[in-house]
Formats: sequence, C-alpha cells, structure tokens
Amino acid sequence: MYSTSCETLSEDPSKDRAISDMLIDSFGRIHTYLRISLTERCNLRCHYCMPAEGVELTPSPQLLSQDEIVRLASLFVSSGVDKIRLTGGEPTIRKDIEELCLQLSNLKGLKTLAMTTNGITLGKKLPKLKDSGLNLVNISLDTLVPAKFEFMTRRKGHGRVMESIDAAVKLGYNPVKVNCVVMRGFNDDEICDFVELTRERPINVRFIEFMPFDGNVWNVKKLVPYAEMLDKVVEKFTGLQRIQDHPTETAKNFRIDGHQGSVSFITSMTEHFCAGCNRLRLLADGNFKVCLFGPSEVSLRDPIRLGEGDDKLREIIGAAVCSN
Repeated sequence: MYSTSCETLSEDPSKDRAISDMLIDSFGRIHTYLRISLTERCNLRCHYCMPAEGVELTPSPQLLSQDEIVRLASLFVSSGVDKIRLTGGEPTIRKDIEELCLQLSNLKGLKTLAMTTNGITLGKKLPKLKDSGLNLVNISLDTLVPAKFEFMTRRKGHGRVMESIDAAVKLGYNPVKVNCVVMRGFNDDEICDFVELTRERPINVRFIEFMPFDGNVWNVKKLVPYAEMLDKVVEKFTGLQRIQDHPTETAKNFRIDGHQGSVSFITSMTEHFCAGCNRLRLLADGNFKVCLFGPSEVSLRDPIRLGEGDDKLREIIGAAVCSN
C-alpha cells in the first residue's frame, strides 16, 4: 500500500490556508481547482469529441514531462489550489499514471486528487490508483446500450466501462460520478435508465448539456436543455429534492427518495455558471488557460525549460489569471 497525504480541508480554503494573489482574478474569484491534461491521446473516437481519424498530436518532446507536471502542480498547491483533476485525452493510457498520482497526492495542502476517464482501462488500474492517492473518479458513459456505445465511440468497450463503474463502487469511491452528455435523438430516451443506476449504489449521474467544441459538428437541435431533462426525471421518479450547492459548483444536484446515489445536471448552455468558476487548466503541452472556452493561452513549459524560477512562473500565472 502506498502512503499518501491528501489532507482534509474545509470547503472554504481561505479558512485553512493563505491564498496567493496569483489565484485571484479581476472579478475577485479565487481559483483553487486545477485541471491537468496528461495526454492528448485517447483510445476512443467519440463523435462529439474528435474525428474518426483522430487529431494531430503535439510531438512528445513538446509535452510536459512527469517532473514538469509535478513541479507546476506543487507551485499551484503551495499557492492555494486544493483540488487537482487529471484529464486527457484519456489519462489512464499514460504509462506513469500511478507514479504521477502518488507524487501529486503527497503535495502538502492538496485535498482532492480526481480523474475524469472514459473507463476503458480504468478497472484494472483503479486498485493501484486508489493506493496512489486518487480519491475521486468521474467515468464518462453516454449510453447503456452497447451497440449505441460502439456507434458513438467508434470502438468496442461498453462492458469494460461498466466493469470500471462496478470496480469503483467496490473499492469504496463515494460517490462514483458518471458523466453523460445528453444528445437529442441519441440517448435522451435513456435518461431515466441512467437515474436507475443511482437506486442501489452510491453513483452520482451527471447529465451534461451538449456543448460546442471544434470539430464536433455541434447542432442546437441536438441540445436537450436542463429543464427538459429534469421534467423527464420528475415524471418517472418521486421525491426529488434539490441539494444545497457550493458557490463554486458547476452542477445542480438532486437526491431522490429511496436512492442511495444522486442525480446532477450541468447546464453549460442554458444556465451559465461563470460567476462561481474556480477552475484553471494546464494543457498537456504546458499551455495554461484560465477559461475553457476562452482563446487565451500562455506557455508555462517554455519558461521552465529556459530555467526560470518559481517566482517568475508565479508572475506569469498571476498575470494570466488577473487578465481574466
């Protein structure tokens, strides 16, 4: 078993530790949540994410190394970040994923080390990842029908994703978050089937409004608004109760009487949550973004490789955050 030191802090980070000015933007928002993309590669080819032939990848030498990721993460955590989420591409295909998790989870002041994954290879790796300090998982799954999964992802693997969800439950993750992008005419008829996953197990199903990204052929006709999704749930299930959300929460969260798990809605298109956003993003090539949908990026890889110290990196990060 690995020894890890993710600390338990209160929900208001300012009560536990000093927050560096570099994490406070021009609107006074405190950014204590860092998303780190570990790779551009993915073992699926989801229609709404990338073309069948994949995307042009950044040459490996231009991607952040393990040491560079840990150095930057340490800088952010020492400045007040208390949650890190590992993303991709698909983070589990990175060969050093367990060692990375171990190093990150041992950063003093880190409360949560999370991962968003498609679940294809997660099941086999999760026991070691948990021992390495990974304490929250989001598993993406847009359909409970294997044939539809293969159509959407252009790959097989539905059974492996379901096995990963089962493995996470058995290992004690609570909740196990399941992300479902809802698209009209594809999976909007499965909303209540997904809700059933929450009846007997500590699963939080998170219904996400279909969002436009480069190359995903977004069409407003495919968008199923939050209000419409909620109506479908209310028609089928009784005792739906809204949970009090944290000010930085992106989801609208609900409990259902008699269900061990919960249901959430991420209203990216119909009800924006920019006012409470506390997220920062570090891309696999070392570029830093304050806003997912904003065009602005600044390289942190280049100054590291030029030998700049932490003070200079904080200056660059603070300027980017403050300009938002």
